[in-house]
Amino acid sequence: MPSTTPLPRSEIDVAVEDPRWDSVVPDLEAFVTRAVEAGIVVAPDAPTHPVEVSVLLTSDDVVQELNRTWRGKDKPTNVLSFPAPPQPAHAGIAVPLGDVVLAYDTMLRESAEQSKPLHDHLAHLLVHGTLHLLGQDHETGDAEANAMEALETEALRGLGIPDPYAD
Repeated sequence: MPSTTPLPRSEIDVAVEDPRWDSVVPDLEAFVTRAVEAGIVVAPDAPTHPVEVSVLLTSDDVVQELNRTWRGKDKPTNVLSFPAPPQPAHAGIAVPLGDVVLAYDTMLRESAEQSKPLHDHLAHLLVHGTLHLLGQDHETGDAEANAMEALETEALRGLGIPDPYAD
């Protein structure tokens, strides 16, 4: 059963490499933090210890380079997740979960194509990327994809954002 309690002293580090991100929501760092935490708390076996997630908000060019280097795909994508190696929890020390990297141009284009508010799509991608850090996968089969979509929908509902998969 997913956890519904807030994370203890989570550390969500947000780096804004592309200044266009600053216009997406008024308090970008707080928004990113809430979305990442929403993804963590709905995950099966959500951590009960402090965690650390680094989020990089950047451009398509940077994401394309990372995608080419780490995944062998020479194209930009909306979000990349780089899970940290598993580490034991120690009292009061945040355990790194990994890095989430988002591409502004792709997110903007997808938001327009899907007729969704930009901040809703940003929250969805943050939840999606965070769930990947916690071992969720949608590329191994329909059952896994459906399970991950259900978790995303639950996390977004907690943020007051409509189901991104509803028609």
